[in-house]
Amino acid sequence: MSICRVLAPGTILLAMGLQQFERRLERMVEGVFARAFRGGLQPVEIGRRLTREMDLRRTVAPRGTLTPNDFVVVLSSADRDRFASIEDELIDELVAVAKDHAEVERYSFVGPVSVVMETDDQLAPGMVLVSGEMVRHEEALVSRLHLPDGRTLALADQVVTIGRLPDCTVVLSDPNVSRVHAQIRPVTGDGSSLSQYEIADRGSTNGTKLNGLPLTGPRLLASGDSITVGATTIGFERG
Repeated sequence: MSICRVLAPGTILLAMGLQQFERRLERMVEGVFARAFRGGLQPVEIGRRLTREMDLRRTVAPRGTLTPNDFVVVLSSADRDRFASIEDELIDELVAVAKDHAEVERYSFVGPVSVVMETDDQLAPGMVLVSGEMVRHEEALVSRLHLPDGRTLALADQVVTIGRLPDCTVVLSDPNVSRVHAQIRPVTGDGSSLSQYEIADRGSTNGTKLNGLPLTGPRLLASGDSITVGATTIGFERG
């Protein structure tokens, strides 16, 4: 009597994805070098561990199910040496496996997917540890100015000047704008990290408005604020 095992659609798609992952990696290692991959830890096992970590660490959120996007793969020194020549390609393929698995399971990431390899001399050959975290990378948290010509200016720790002078950070040809009209500067929280930005008028002829109201002194900016200098309006988005 034969036993037929029925697999869920998601399981079938995951298996197919891992098989494709394995075939792509096999094409990277040919000839004599390929013999090094016939025994010991196989790349597809790392892919399985990574997708398992995604399943174990998933979290239900109001807008769907979140899963880790930042992974650390720890190998023995012997296995790390075996994979050294294809490490960059292996990392790229693991990122692709994570994205494919998220699509199958309808998971969402809070930031870009990244994979790094590390070595643990205490691990025996054939062992692999995979850990995943949900990390909102800094590039997703950058505050920005939305300029009237459609450009976007990312803010950092520098003071941004707005005016007609060519030396200003934001140069406007608006005749109602003073040579150095206003400035946006970072406000530090604990002295080590940026927390907010503030807008201040620089003694301009026509003044500066925040959300339609004249500035009488420096004001903290909130996401969605509009800054008006002369007849020009600049939007602020806080990261």
